[in-house]
Amino acid sequence: MKKIAIIAVTEKGLDKALTIQQEFPKSLVITTLQSSNGNVSSITSISDYLKDNFAKLDGICFVSALGICVRLIAPYIQDKKTDPAVISVDDLGLNVQSVLSGHKGGANDFASKIATILGGNAIISTSSDVQNIWALDTLGNQFNWQTESSISMTKTMALFVNNKPTALLLDIKDKGTKHLEETAPSFVTVFYNVAEIDFTKFELFIAVSYKVYEALIPSLFLVPKVLSVGSGCSKQLDFKLFEDTFKTKLAAEGLRFSAIKNFGSIDIKGEQQAYLDFSKANNIPFSTFTSDEINTITIPNPSEMVLSKIGVDGVSESCAMLLSNNDELLVEKQKIHLETNEKFTFSVALDVNVRRKTAVAIIGAGPGDEELITIKGKKYLEKADCVLYAGSLIPEEMTNWCKPGAIVRNSAMMTLEEQIALMQEHYKKGNAIVRLQCGDPSLYGAIQEQMTIFDELKMDYFIVPGISSFSAAAAVLKSEFTIPEIVQSIVLTRGEGKTPMPSKESISAFAATNATMCIFLSVGIAKKVQAQLLEHYDANTPVAVMYRISWKDEEIYQGKLENLAKIVKDSKKTRTVLIIVGHAIGARKNRSQLYSPDVKHIFRTNKKFVVTE
Repeated sequence: MKKIAIIAVTEKGLDKALTIQQEFPKSLVITTLQSSNGNVSSITSISDYLKDNFAKLDGICFVSALGICVRLIAPYIQDKKTDPAVISVDDLGLNVQSVLSGHKGGANDFASKIATILGGNAIISTSSDVQNIWALDTLGNQFNWQTESSISMTKTMALFVNNKPTALLLDIKDKGTKHLEETAPSFVTVFYNVAEIDFTKFELFIAVSYKVYEALIPSLFLVPKVLSVGSGCSKQLDFKLFEDTFKTKLAAEGLRFSAIKNFGSIDIKGEQQAYLDFSKANNIPFSTFTSDEINTITIPNPSEMVLSKIGVDGVSESCAMLLSNNDELLVEKQKIHLETNEKFTFSVALDVNVRRKTAVAIIGAGPGDEELITIKGKKYLEKADCVLYAGSLIPEEMTNWCKPGAIVRNSAMMTLEEQIALMQEHYKKGNAIVRLQCGDPSLYGAIQEQMTIFDELKMDYFIVPGISSFSAAAAVLKSEFTIPEIVQSIVLTRGEGKTPMPSKESISAFAATNATMCIFLSVGIAKKVQAQLLEHYDANTPVAVMYRISWKDEEIYQGKLENLAKIVKDSKKTRTVLIIVGHAIGARKNRSQLYSPDVKHIFRTNKKFVVTE
């Protein structure tokens, strides 16, 4: 919400209004009371203010009795699609009531936010919120899906809030469908193939899909923009005839026009007026590709004639595949002859990012404490059919989260080839696969070699970041590793042992910066590391030798740089050690400017927002 008015009618209410305004810096505090506070707008009539501004505001927060709120807004209420979000807060901030435009206008979320600010109780009466089930009328906006219903949305929502048996079909995989899978109410059954649905057992059908379905029961279609269309055409092409014919042909293929994300052709068609008009009329981005770009794609239906004329063996299929990054097509090249003797071709591909197929999840398990894995990482681990984990670096407790029947293997005793073979076996079956790495996979995780093989085998994968041991080290040391005017950089590196270091990345070279240094995999060469550090750091520079940070057997040794090698030797630790060097360790001086009352920034401008009469 951008335009918010906070209306107070009592002195206590005014105090609460000013507290709320701190969280909404550009909001207006409106009252009929006199106030010397420069952030308060004193007016003569709240009713007159609402008459002039009700339809212009995104949100209104009354700090008053609910009755006052209702009487004041009653004359100006029009429609839930256009009315602002209105909430009412009592003078003590104990209860925050969502009054108007709960879903569409966002009053329910507004009330929850204000309740959190004041430590009060959000009172929301919308049935779906009370039951903690989906608000069907806002799902589309929430996940950027177009909403299409076979009956009125009011009737659709009534079926849902009355918990009628509902079939949910998910034809794609994105953030929204993941949310639906994780939060599906007990009366909702999730399907991934429409052929598996017995519609006689359900009273409502919900589909997140780019496909056309004819269901015999009330249906709600949530249409994501996931289709890429490529097209080629003759020199002349009538826009309207092209558009109407294309829509008809697309529907005949069982695909929704509203699911089109983008549209493209070869660059010599960049000024084709029919394409430009089509793009503008339907708000579909139009892109073109050069012959060189098109020729990087291998298509299923190459044309010798097209190759001889314009130097590429196909336009529509190549462009659809380039736009979608998908090497498969939903619709291969269709040749259309119009009644005007004009011609066009089209092909359709699905955005590769939403294909419902498996992928290897490379997950950062964190530094050691099993509770320091991310929530996202834990969810994937719990659902995995196959889990490979680095035994000595991953706590055993973490594998207890794996579901019964999952294959859980310690990769420490396996070669890379054996690991890939196991993951490939499960990948072909469509099983969920997790490769569990210690810390954050991007740091000394040896995932680059795995990803190279995945790419060669055309296996999809993604990375879930984890908390690195250097972050855990800062927490254990109760230190901020970047101190204003002292040190503003952190170096993550290792000493040169059996594995050579790049010529410009020596410990000595980094030490010249006097940054906070986090040195991995170097406990066995501590004496050498100490000598290189002393070339630039003062001998009294604080150091910490940290063994198995955040594990139950964690051990921390601290001292001065001049004694680093001795500290390591006395610790008798030979592996799983992180060395931290720098003046940031334990530092408590030098205040930042972030929260200084003398400094302005984008979230605290010190600017007054008031109205005048």
